[in-house]
Amino acid sequence: MKLVLQREAFLDRLAVVARGVSTRSAVQTLSGVHVRAEESGAELQATDTEVGIRAGLDATVERPGAVVIPGRLLLDVARSLPAETVSIEHRAAEQDVEVKSGSATFHLRTLPLDDFPTLPTSGDATVTVPAAAFTETVERVARSASRDETRPHLTGVLVTASGSALRMVATDSYRLSVKETPLDSALTGELEVNVPARTLQELSRIASSSGAETIAISALDSQVVFTVSDVVLSSRLVDGRFPNYQQLLPESYEHELRVAREELLEVVRRVGLLAQKNAPLRLAFSEGQLEVSAQTPDIGEASESLPVPFHGEPLTIGFNPDFFRDGLDAAETDELILKLISPLRPGLIQSGDDGGFIYLVMPIRLNV
Repeated sequence: MKLVLQREAFLDRLAVVARGVSTRSAVQTLSGVHVRAEESGAELQATDTEVGIRAGLDATVERPGAVVIPGRLLLDVARSLPAETVSIEHRAAEQDVEVKSGSATFHLRTLPLDDFPTLPTSGDATVTVPAAAFTETVERVARSASRDETRPHLTGVLVTASGSALRMVATDSYRLSVKETPLDSALTGELEVNVPARTLQELSRIASSSGAETIAISALDSQVVFTVSDVVLSSRLVDGRFPNYQQLLPESYEHELRVAREELLEVVRRVGLLAQKNAPLRLAFSEGQLEVSAQTPDIGEASESLPVPFHGEPLTIGFNPDFFRDGLDAAETDELILKLISPLRPGLIQSGDDGGFIYLVMPIRLNV
């Protein structure tokens, strides 16, 4: 195999694909990038068996072939190359790849080609969605997915697309995010898949950097394939059934307050600095006022008040400061709706302009 290409184009594609390289697998080949060159063009691939990334490569193919090169090393080499043009040649007899650019020459040992798995192809798209709407929805909900691998069914985001709406739901059992995004035109198909949060965050990064307008999604038996321009990202679907999140949402609330999101968020950020070592953020509501406070033994305490349209019997409730702040941050609108029932029932944050975002967060029992 031998191909010649522009360094910047190569580095751009390699940086995308190298994010799929495995850093933990016992299979050495998975730490590499698969470079395939055919007369019709070239392609880079990488996978850790959970997520796979493949991207087209604009290159002049002088001799077709395929090889697997250590991914992180190849990326470091590409970043250091001195000239605009790069030559990559597989030397089978020496079991290495020669990378030449200007006066620099590198010889990199190859990894076993036969051990590299076959990545799924995109096939016929189940749905095609606007990239901007998709990435915005991911950013609003993905932080609520669990990172606990012992509960794999909660590590994903439930992605549903039908009619003229895109919906994503994520929960780690302590909080729940739901974002429904209206689409300008009706979809031609339907989709419901539980996708690892990491996959969606990687996809958002690719879509944002590529400037693509659409994302094509193909649902397979146990995998999902996303196509963004000339980049194809494949992923295993999450095992296990996603919980019925509708049952987690209370039917009614005792208090419903419209508050300025940024003002409340700034107070929570400041006071939350003193909510350390699992200390809760305490919200004390009284007539027309909210006092936000936090206290960590041996460190200190903080409190700050702000006006809110609260009426009725005083209510004090505690939340995980990070979880509560995440909900305020993800709501994004100038005004939000805060819904409360009692100190031991979950609270709900809702975007105030009917932006289709709700965030349910469980309270922390407070020691009086």
